[in-house]
Amino acid sequence: MAVRSVLIVVFAIVFISLLSGVFGSDNTPMAVALFGIMLGIRFVNFEYCIGDSLLTLAATLAILVLAPSAAAVLPPVFLIPLHFVSFFLILSMTTQRPEMGNGGLYNFAYIYLTGNPVAGEALIRRGLLAVVGYLLCAAILVAKHRHQHKTVRFHHVVRKFDLVNPVYMWQLRMALGVSLVMTAGQVFGVERFMWMGFACASLLSEYPYSGSIVVRFRQRILGAVAGSCLFFVLYLVLPESMHSLLGPMGGLCLGFCTDYRYKTAMNCLGALMLGAGIYGLQGAVILRIVDTVLGVTFGLVFAMVFHRLVATRFLPAAKTE
Repeated sequence: MAVRSVLIVVFAIVFISLLSGVFGSDNTPMAVALFGIMLGIRFVNFEYCIGDSLLTLAATLAILVLAPSAAAVLPPVFLIPLHFVSFFLILSMTTQRPEMGNGGLYNFAYIYLTGNPVAGEALIRRGLLAVVGYLLCAAILVAKHRHQHKTVRFHHVVRKFDLVNPVYMWQLRMALGVSLVMTAGQVFGVERFMWMGFACASLLSEYPYSGSIVVRFRQRILGAVAGSCLFFVLYLVLPESMHSLLGPMGGLCLGFCTDYRYKTAMNCLGALMLGAGIYGLQGAVILRIVDTVLGVTFGLVFAMVFHRLVATRFLPAAKTE
């Protein structure tokens, strides 16, 4: 496991650095997103035939390129519809089995790219990077999954949509919750609002669907506080020449974590390494904790309201909770 974690971190550094060097540092977020999608697609397919999967993969990457840039320039009134339609389409095309965890990859990609939009020539380069990513991911998809689900078409998946199915209820809650929290972050000018989005979406991504996310709410806050404090101490103790290693170290430790709290803590190291360069050490740590509290509080309230107004009307099990 140790060797595997080291190899993944090393490959991530090489892969992301190479693509960032070719397509520009402003497109590093797209390279990070593609890396995660590429790793996930090795093990989890879209649950329908390879031909349709290749088309929906292209559509998914197109949304990831265009929607964040559109959100950066559209008036606030259009943000909720844009985010909801974009993210719901992504989940509908890629995540038929949320228990496999691939929904989290696309959730991360959408929020991360929305927090790092580009325009003009950089957007063209991001589109070209997406084409490169598509070719890599498509090749993996064909090599690993071409013989599976041959008789299932994507339109069969669309026709099966019914909110009495917990998968579709999960997709709806995720898409609506993410669209609302991202819009709130953008409209109210929350600094690093994608951190708020990550925290909220992490609560809503729990599957099987449940109306109660209080446990994960507490764990997310504890993990964020612990991870931020750990980063603060390490940043002060380690020499400046080693600060750049905090991100990879967090990624390496993440490979050994099975508990949600520890995963949350380790995720803070890489995020704060970038944040410290923008806001300074103290500012980044405070912002990480504040954004997390805002995000999970929003997610908790939203989940309670959604469960009462929507889920209890469709899911039989929800009516007894």
